Amino acid sequence: MAELPDEAYVVAMASLPKMGPVRLRKLIEFGAVNETWAALCSRSITAERLNLSARRDGVDVVNEWCRTAVTLNPAELWQRHCEANIGVSLRGSAAFPSVLVDDDDPPAVLFWDGDIDHIAGARVAIVGTRRATRYGIDVANELARDLSLAGVSVVSGLALGIDSAAHAGAIAVDGAPPIAVVGSGLNHIYPRENRPLWRQVVERGVVVSEYPLDAPAVAWQFPARNRIIAALADVVVVVESQVTGGALGTAMEAARRGTPVLAVPGPVTAPSSAGTNQLLFDGCSPVRDASDVLLVLGLEPVSRRTATEHRHAPIGDDAVVLAALPWQSTPVEQLINDTGFTLGAVMVALNHLESTGWVVQAAGRVERVARASVNL
Repeated sequence: MAELPDEAYVVAMASLPKMGPVRLRKLIEFGAVNETWAALCSRSITAERLNLSARRDGVDVVNEWCRTAVTLNPAELWQRHCEANIGVSLRGSAAFPSVLVDDDDPPAVLFWDGDIDHIAGARVAIVGTRRATRYGIDVANELARDLSLAGVSVVSGLALGIDSAAHAGAIAVDGAPPIAVVGSGLNHIYPRENRPLWRQVVERGVVVSEYPLDAPAVAWQFPARNRIIAALADVVVVVESQVTGGALGTAMEAARRGTPVLAVPGPVTAPSSAGTNQLLFDGCSPVRDASDVLLVLGLEPVSRRTATEHRHAPIGDDAVVLAALPWQSTPVEQLINDTGFTLGAVMVALNHLESTGWVVQAAGRVERVARASVNL
């Protein structure tokens, strides 16, 4: 049998139960990985030798690794990743992204689908809540489009909400390749609703993970994923976030690394913007459009007229209804009260405004998605 590369043994180690980034680094740094694997199979490795004995469950975990190791075949696992065209890069190898090599909490191994060489040039992480409003989705989408057109790769986590909007914006234009960091094996697409978007990111850019094939999406893996998003980014932009959540965790990881964190202002009454508004109060710079982000990156703003800039301003009843609509989801009944119009007149105006891209309607509520005037 041909000698296996080190990556094959690391794939096997990463496939052991209860394996996290810190534990995997300890195993890889223990010695030659093929010898460490043999020690696991022969039960000649201990928690104490791995400096895990201080952890309450250290002994039990190592015992479970030893029991599982004899049931795994590194050659078969390696072959499976090769046949699936999943790249495997160890820290320090030629394919491993240089930006992560000297990070203070680096992944020991990266699994990737797409082109790992796309992790180059300027990169901006756009992150936020899964429970995004239409306002947040539109802002994230437009920021990602404009940054991608400016040659900046958009990094995010392929989650629902802001992440999805950012990735969709990045692939909607012929710009810089998108980069996604996920918290599961690369054949375990999560959430399932994002399968088409996931494949588009692979085709245009790259999706990376710390976890081997078949690894499920487990809750603790997402905070670990967020540190990689922060480590890859030259700037982190939080579009919408509650007072707690993964986006703020990414922001904290970025700040700890000295990476600029920017935030998109939102309505002070909106829970979805409570976290971003707190970031602004704490001193983060605001983001109004992609030019603010490009300025922080030291890049020239891209002159581009958006679809909104070419949209004719509403007139007549349409203009009155739009002027009465705040920047948050509003019941139709409130517009009737605020305008003094009949239900029929308000609905006609809203239908006009929706058809021209100014508002969206759902379940008896309306949300504004474009400005009525633009400074040219």
